[in-house]
Parts: sequence; C-alpha cells; structure tokens
Amino acid sequence: MANANYNDIFTTTLENRTGKLADNVTKNNALFARLNKRGKIRPISGGSKILEELEYGEGDMVWYSGYDTIDYTPKQLFTAAEYALKLCAVPVAISGEDMLKNSGKERVMDLFEKRIENAEKTMINKMSAAVYGDGTGSFGKEIGGLKLLVADTPTTGTVGGINRATAGNEFWRNKSTTATAAFTSETIRPAMDSMYLELSRGTDKPDLIVAGNKLYSLFEQSLTPLQRFNDPKLAEAGFTTLKYKGADVIYDGGQGGNCPEDHMYFLNTNYIYLRPHKDRNMKVINGERLAINQDAIYKIIGWAGNMTMSNASLQGVLIDKAAA
Repeated sequence: MANANYNDIFTTTLENRTGKLADNVTKNNALFARLNKRGKIRPISGGSKILEELEYGEGDMVWYSGYDTIDYTPKQLFTAAEYALKLCAVPVAISGEDMLKNSGKERVMDLFEKRIENAEKTMINKMSAAVYGDGTGSFGKEIGGLKLLVADTPTTGTVGGINRATAGNEFWRNKSTTATAAFTSETIRPAMDSMYLELSRGTDKPDLIVAGNKLYSLFEQSLTPLQRFNDPKLAEAGFTTLKYKGADVIYDGGQGGNCPEDHMYFLNTNYIYLRPHKDRNMKVINGERLAINQDAIYKIIGWAGNMTMSNASLQGVLIDKAAA
C-alpha cells in the first residue's frame, strides 16, 4: 500500500490547487472569462434543478378618460426555465511504484504537481469543448452549451424544460441565419450587420461574438487597419480579439479550438450564466481514497452545475453555407 503520509501530502497539494483550477477553467474560455467579468458565474447551493426566472410577458395598460372603467385581467408574466444538474470528474492516480521511483519530498511533490497539472489541462479542455455542445454528449450527461442554447434551428427542441416548437413559446427562440451562398470578405459584414440589428433592443446589444476559423478570418479580412481594435483585458488573457460595433469578436478556432469554423455566435452575456454548485466547483470529492487492493493513491476532482440562459431572443448565430 502506498505510504499514508504521501496521501496526506497529495491531498493537501491537490486541495491547495483546486481554486487555481477553477480560475484556470474560467480564464481558458473566452465565454467563461466574459461571464466571470460580468458577475454571471452564479453558484447554486442545492436542488435537483437549476432555475432561471424569466420575464416574458407584459401587463395591461388602458387609455382612459374621466370615469372609464379600468379592467384588469391577471396575466402570467413570469415563468422559470429548469436546467438539469450535470456532473463531471477527473481522476488523479499515483502508484506506489511511481512514488518509490521519485522518493524524497521534493521529487514526490514534483510528481504530484505534474499529475495535478495534467488533470487541470484535461478538465479545461473538456469543459471548453462542452461549451459548444448541445448537452447530448456522453449519453446526455454533458452541460448544455451554445449548440443547445443558441441553436441552429431554434424552432425545435426543448431548452430549460421549455419546448421551442410550442405556440406561445416564440419568446424562447434565438435568432439564426444560414447563408444562401458561401460568405466572402465582402458579404460577411452585411450579414453581421443584419444579425446585430435583429438582436439589439435599446441599449441591450450583443457584447461578445465568438467565431471559428473561417468566419473570423473573413471578418478580419473585411477590416481596414484603422478598425483593428481589441479588448486589452481579453488580449491579456491570451484571446485574439477584434471589435465590432462595441462587441468583442473572439477567435476560438485553430488547434484545440472548439467553435465550429462555419459558425459565429452573437451573445448578449447579460442573460447567459455558468451555474456551478458551491460545494463542487473543481473540488476534491470525498477526500482520501486509498485503493483497497492496489498500491496506489486515487483522488477525484469534481465539478457540478450547468450553463443556463434567461433570454433567448437576444442571442443569435450566423452560419456559413455548407460546401457543396
């Protein structure tokens, strides 16, 4: 059996890094970074569902004069979207043989650090990929990402327990436009203009545009040198950014990128949230795990929560025409 003292060191090292792990996951993804900046990472404390209150109706206003009757019929103005709690975990294991080969406190600590760093990278990469998914990955156990919340076909499917195909639920549909001909550097900007205007409501406008390889490149080619402004905060975090009508345009393609190259998401992050569980936000699950029949130490880093949305009508996606 692996030395129990090593188990204590391993546990302490891992627990000291879980806060950094949660921070790294947030900073590694442009959407998460924006949500964090705007205070949209809102921990939950429990419950079988994650609720987002929605305002989708208006009350009555009556024009009148003198002693006209002011009638009022109560209306359902609020409802709630219900999102499932999703869980993920990354195991970290070290065998007794590895510890013997790295005997000495410094070498053991270095071994622990390397294994934990690998677990961090694994969780960061998997979470960043899930951001663009539809929640069906891993047999429906993944978080519902942009492919679900800002759907290519927003008139179908159920999001947050609300069926978008049902009459009366039109408020719960995002905007989606697919090009009739492949975009070029000349046609990408007019399409972006149209989508941006559709998603603008007074001072409420898209603040983050996330694009894959092709559409980001076309947008960049459409700019003059004097228009190549970027957000210094996102640039400092390592993201390639440009500006469009006040919104940050983020590139999330290339090697290891996850945004589909033919998609460009127009997001109003006032209404998108990351909702981690307060007791499982990149935390060590159940403390010590000494294997019963193996000479090894096991730890599990866990996360629970989901991505949620409280307004779909102010979100949009621009899709390039598929190659023939």
